[in-house]
Amino acid sequence: MNYTPLAQTGSPPPPPHQCHKVHDVVYTSSMKRQALPRQPESVVALPGSDVSFRAPSAVKDPHWPYAEDLAESSGMMERLLRKCRVQNQLVRECLAECLGVYILILFGCGSVAQVTTTEDQKGQYLSINLGFALGTCFGVFVSRGVSGAHLNPAVSLSLCFLGRHPWIKLPFYVFFQVFGAFLAAATVALQYYEAILLFGNGQLLVTGPRATAGIFSTYPAGYLSLWGGIVDQVIGTAVLQVCVLALGDARNSPAPPGSEPVMVGAVVLVIGVSMGSNSGYAINPARDIGPRLFTYLAGWGAEVFQAGGGWWWVPLVAPCLGALLGSLIYELFIEVHHPADHTLDQGAAEGTKALELVDSVSDPPMNNKGTS
Repeated sequence: MNYTPLAQTGSPPPPPHQCHKVHDVVYTSSMKRQALPRQPESVVALPGSDVSFRAPSAVKDPHWPYAEDLAESSGMMERLLRKCRVQNQLVRECLAECLGVYILILFGCGSVAQVTTTEDQKGQYLSINLGFALGTCFGVFVSRGVSGAHLNPAVSLSLCFLGRHPWIKLPFYVFFQVFGAFLAAATVALQYYEAILLFGNGQLLVTGPRATAGIFSTYPAGYLSLWGGIVDQVIGTAVLQVCVLALGDARNSPAPPGSEPVMVGAVVLVIGVSMGSNSGYAINPARDIGPRLFTYLAGWGAEVFQAGGGWWWVPLVAPCLGALLGSLIYELFIEVHHPADHTLDQGAAEGTKALELVDSVSDPPMNNKGTS
């Protein structure tokens, strides 16, 4: 290998050991003896000064002919993403709610599909509980920084009643929550389509031992009445709401920062393992009505609204009542009893302790020896 001086400099080429600038020489291969073309230079001025220097411009690398195409593709992708950027805050929140619910239902209904179609060979009831719990956890992680991660029309409704969420946003939140659940159900059906047909002997059934509609929506146990189902859903959603409000109550004992999604997922898990046998613990209108609408359109038919004595409206209405009841319970038992100056007193106490600590470090006790 050797170095060939540039002919364009117009001055005697310096010896190789005296070259101090990269653009003074070009590299040539000892095999091919072909010099790479000199990169065109552009003058770059430093802001706020009279200093300028010559910088080589980017050229297409002859040894990688696709480098320029890749750079152009990256630039096009960046421009396309910029055009897709949403500035409206409400739209951003609705998109976050849609994606958060999508993640929740994708993992939750996906776990039901796996357990059902394999006839408990690759999962059991606990697998379903974990699927919905972890789906809730990651759904909250995905959306909480944008929308607050309601992921549940009943929760959104109760927060509106508490004055913590604008009423004007409620219908938009609910629509996108249901839409996210609908899309997730469609994804699960696409992924498990052949397994669902095999399990149902080529049929899409709503009831019976080979029913597959229960993969997507909740249906009551044979012994459960509509009234019993209402009570079941009200209690489950009320407990969910009480725990969610407690986890976010800064004047109580809130969850450590960053752990809220895991804690909410744990709440869903414990509800599932303790209150799930009656009707599948929907506790979320979007979780039930979105997939139910999908099954109605995808071939299961109108029976999805007729089964269980017209069960479909119970997981739609009862969770809303339960969330309102849970909010009322937490307000009456905990929230209204917080001292009005609790936060100020706590901050003042912490500030006093900090000052005492600083004083003890900066002003150590004086030695009385040698003093009169």
